[in-house]
Amino acid sequence: MSKPDRSIDPRIMERAKKEFLTHGFEKASLKAICQEAGVTTGALYKRYKGKEDLFCAVVSDTVAALDAFVEMRSSAQARDLSDEELVSAWEMGESMLEWFRFLYEYHDGFTMLISCAGGTRYANFQHDLTEKMTAKTYEYFQEAKTRGLAHGDISMEEMHILLSAFWTTVCEPFIHGYTWDQLEVHSDLICSLFDWNRALGFHTSVI
Repeated sequence: MSKPDRSIDPRIMERAKKEFLTHGFEKASLKAICQEAGVTTGALYKRYKGKEDLFCAVVSDTVAALDAFVEMRSSAQARDLSDEELVSAWEMGESMLEWFRFLYEYHDGFTMLISCAGGTRYANFQHDLTEKMTAKTYEYFQEAKTRGLAHGDISMEEMHILLSAFWTTVCEPFIHGYTWDQLEVHSDLICSLFDWNRALGFHTSVI
């Protein structure tokens, strides 16, 4: 029995990425993807169950990398941090640029997840990401309050609203096709806009 021709897989993935980025998942055409990749629809269906399965395959590397990056950034337990580390966790600057460097590395996949995924399991990707970040962020904030480092009266719901606004400012530049130079400037603007120390009531004497 002959082995399947795997040489066509990169062509399918590349054309699928272009189609999804251009038209979004719901308007993307499997027929167009096959024609552009020079393969039959039968060859595509031997590899993927359908359009959503193909979309998920295209973004799978981005999803895995983002999960790992978030885990790395939030692995420390708030109770194990020193006062200085807990306070500095809210400072942005280089930390914000690190986020943008990572997201820019996965530019196409991230853009598909936040703006082209309607109709797939990732339709609420940005909201789900915010939910995940809210839980850890609130844990850090509560620990800071317990130690008397901050005095802000912020509920979990309010934290979610603030982070929803924050992540919108992170995601929108990718939807609008910002270059890296533009993202660097935008990163500084976000840092100026979101003064977390002031919003959450960190004591200036501690900072």
